[in-house]
Amino acid sequence: MSLDSLYAKLTIKTGAKMALIVLDGLGDIATMPQGELTPLEAAKTPNLDKLVASGVAQGRMIPVAPGITPGSGPGHLALFGYDPIEFEVGRGVIETLGLGIELKAGDVAARANFCTLDAKGIVTDRRAGRIATEVCERLCKILSSKVKKVGATQVFIYPGKEHRFVVVFRGAGLEGPVTDTDPNREGLPIATAKPVDAKNAKQKKVAKLIADFYKAALPLLAKEKPANGFLMRGAAHQPDIPTFEERYLMKPAAIAVYPMYKGLSQLVGMVKIEGPQTIAEQFERYIAEYDNYDFFFIHYKYTDKAGEDGDFEAKTKAIEDFDAALPILLGKKPDVLAITGDHSTPCAMKGHSWHPQPVLLHSAYSGSDKLERFTETGSNMGSLGVFEAKYLIRLMQANAKMFDKYGA
Repeated sequence: MSLDSLYAKLTIKTGAKMALIVLDGLGDIATMPQGELTPLEAAKTPNLDKLVASGVAQGRMIPVAPGITPGSGPGHLALFGYDPIEFEVGRGVIETLGLGIELKAGDVAARANFCTLDAKGIVTDRRAGRIATEVCERLCKILSSKVKKVGATQVFIYPGKEHRFVVVFRGAGLEGPVTDTDPNREGLPIATAKPVDAKNAKQKKVAKLIADFYKAALPLLAKEKPANGFLMRGAAHQPDIPTFEERYLMKPAAIAVYPMYKGLSQLVGMVKIEGPQTIAEQFERYIAEYDNYDFFFIHYKYTDKAGEDGDFEAKTKAIEDFDAALPILLGKKPDVLAITGDHSTPCAMKGHSWHPQPVLLHSAYSGSDKLERFTETGSNMGSLGVFEAKYLIRLMQANAKMFDKYGA
């Protein structure tokens, strides 16, 4: 019997209410220029402190495996209880679904960033200064009007937030994944997409389509500033994944602002609750929808955004803004509450990292680690220890008394 089969056999539907709050990229590392504090440690968090004092268990989570730096897709799938190695999903699929765009069988979708290129074609800014969404929409309209097909394959281009957009290829004989054209750092040229499986003819076709798409699209952006180029990531087709409700016997909903995270939740069958923009509005919507769902995933982006910018003060303030809104959510007192990140985004690294993210778990049965605050340092001493993120949902279920006894 597999472990998933054992969990399924033991699961009892109880009607318990759960909330998973994800502060994207929450984890950080202390470095001397920062005064040996992380943003979570430097932030003033009276409401989190009060929650910790009421009794919580803390720990650290490995998003994929030791030493592996995860993207947002694997990081969130693990939080949803899906092994990110077994369930590999391209970022393009996730972003496309999050924009509310339906993918057909055989479609290949890629997430793209507008970027800045110098005269030699070297990437000088992978996000083109985080251009305004309105600029992204204008540029996507230009590309869409001029590049409708590559050979016999249809091309669809959809704008996202700020510098982000998606490209969908629709035609015969297509399959992902292929490698990214994003070099993942400045100072390098746009990379060439290649099939992940060199023997896969369908992947080879997609790689050539992307190369031909670049030939058609890049000249259209040549005179634009700062967004005179673009990078592509996560080109793949949509896989079959069992739904969250099937796995956990809970009716789930997602409250997220950015398309990426709406897409991730939709991929596992969560109901997207549209509308809220600020974290306070997200928590207010949670209160309004509380009776309609058993499980809520609430996503907060700005900790990750500040970490990627290397802005310690902004990440600290993002945590403080979250803390200020937290009493709204706590007004409903979910049976089980988890607060964590999908990965770490240290300011010193200006990007995702492999460092285990801190996690807080609160329920009537979580016990108390008798710590004063929720921080990386405190989490290192917590009773949850260091564990794989894919087990967080199972711990939440256990704290809701959703598992029958195993064995005699």
